[in-house]
Amino acid sequence: MLIRDKALQCVTLFAAVFALVACSGGGGGGSGSGSGASPSSTPIAEADASRFLTQATMGVTDADISSVQSLGYAAWIKQQISQTPTGSAQSFMTNAKTTLLAANPAASLNGVPYSNNYFLQQAVTAPDQLRQRVQLALSEIFVTSYQSGHQDPIGMAVYWDMLGNDAFGNFRTLMNDVTYSPQMGHYLTYQGNLKENLTTGQTPDENYARELMQLMTIGLWKLNQDGSQQLDGSGNPVSTYSHADIAGLAKVFTGLSYYSPAPTNSTFFGGAKDPTAEYVPMIAYNQYHSTSEKDFLGSVIAASTTADTNGDIKAALDTIFNHPNVGPFVGRQLIQRLVTSNPSPAYISRVAAVFNNNGSGVRGDMAAVVTAILTDSEARTAPSATSATYGKLREPLVRMTNLMRSFGATSQTGLWTVGDTSANTSLSEGAQNSPTVFNFWRPGFIPSNSKLGAANLTAPEFQVVNEVSVSTYVNTILGMINSGAGAVQTTTNTRDIQIPFSNEIAVSATPAQLVTRINRLLFYDSMSSGLQQILTDNINSITIPSGTATQAQITAAQTARVRLAVSIAMASPEYLAQR
Repeated sequence: MLIRDKALQCVTLFAAVFALVACSGGGGGGSGSGSGASPSSTPIAEADASRFLTQATMGVTDADISSVQSLGYAAWIKQQISQTPTGSAQSFMTNAKTTLLAANPAASLNGVPYSNNYFLQQAVTAPDQLRQRVQLALSEIFVTSYQSGHQDPIGMAVYWDMLGNDAFGNFRTLMNDVTYSPQMGHYLTYQGNLKENLTTGQTPDENYARELMQLMTIGLWKLNQDGSQQLDGSGNPVSTYSHADIAGLAKVFTGLSYYSPAPTNSTFFGGAKDPTAEYVPMIAYNQYHSTSEKDFLGSVIAASTTADTNGDIKAALDTIFNHPNVGPFVGRQLIQRLVTSNPSPAYISRVAAVFNNNGSGVRGDMAAVVTAILTDSEARTAPSATSATYGKLREPLVRMTNLMRSFGATSQTGLWTVGDTSANTSLSEGAQNSPTVFNFWRPGFIPSNSKLGAANLTAPEFQVVNEVSVSTYVNTILGMINSGAGAVQTTTNTRDIQIPFSNEIAVSATPAQLVTRINRLLFYDSMSSGLQQILTDNINSITIPSGTATQAQITAAQTARVRLAVSIAMASPEYLAQR
């Protein structure tokens, strides 16, 4: 199985460096292709509920499994969608800033250590788990990043909240909110974008116009509804747009800049900046907006003597939103983030059809799209052992939240001070801290010199996999399992985030029961017999003392058993390859 084989190559390094155990191959896989019909009303098995939650949440819990079994897939999704967004990254950052300035009025708030903190606080503790998972997925398509060096911490928190608020709304609304965000304006350099000047040769900044099309909505090549490329008469893919389209669209995004209750030429350039200007949506400054003809994607906004920034933006976003590429382009990426790296053309087509029409004549209904992705037969049919193409490498942030959420992690401060994990000396991924606008990985990435590459299969998350990152992943996860994570607290001399493993310790005297729990929460009961035996042998290698042993000694041995078993499980290729 190619997805698992590639993971096995990486995890073999773990074993060599850390002498944990030999990695086992294992478990199932398969295309699961089918008609796309929703699963039947047959009672949902525990394993199927766990597998569903692996795709739909930030980490499986016993309560989640019971909820899915009780409600069914569709009703669980509907309940999740109906929940009010939980938490506020903006409040989190505002409180952090207040605390920081109280200790040092001259301090400057650096958002990088905090972005993972508010992400983790919500991802681990929030009841609206589906929203958290989709929010993370959207952040990897509509990328803003602290790596630009110009992003405002509170503004970035508001941007994060916006992605969560729009996760189940309409894609057209999301496009609008992203476009007017001052943080996206900073990141893709169209905030304060000036109209063309034929005398000086000045032309509008093209960054957002290009990336909005290339990365966020329609992609480079014209697509069929099933995501396959349209070909010309010579068998070559057909470009979606040209540089002329970029130049025409760039004129649309001139004249946007900082919010001000009393806008002037000075506030356009950042003078007398309003305290809310880094997070309140940008506003139109028509005096800086192009009035010339704007020709792009077969649509023309006629030249005018009167500038209309907002009207032109509306017309442009409507044009892009209604492009036939949007459904398959965005649908495929969301499938990749939640379910599998190489969805079948039929799966993409079914999801794109729902994007095009939710059944009530509405285009771009994200709640309907997410529901279609997770209830499709290709998502819900358990993969067979013969499939070489189904599945995905679990992204590092979701591995971390899976560990913390499934095994009951808590934060002593309530701030979840895990800090930045984006370096390859940690997890190679951090919330809102990707190295480029392409995210930490491209959706079309194909690993070279691998079985996946030879088969021309995409595996986006493998773009951050190398000899350093695979070993530091184990280092980081082992540290979390054994010592917790985050800042050391002076009152307890322990790290802020602690993982108690209470339910696991309670059954640790019986290796089979402990393996069963780990299998349920991390593997949706798909763990191979070989890996189960490895876990059992390692659990038995730690003797629980009896006789005159103190309770502290017994608890220490029980805890050691659990930590070793979970460490081995999370370093195994069977875990790393989500199937």
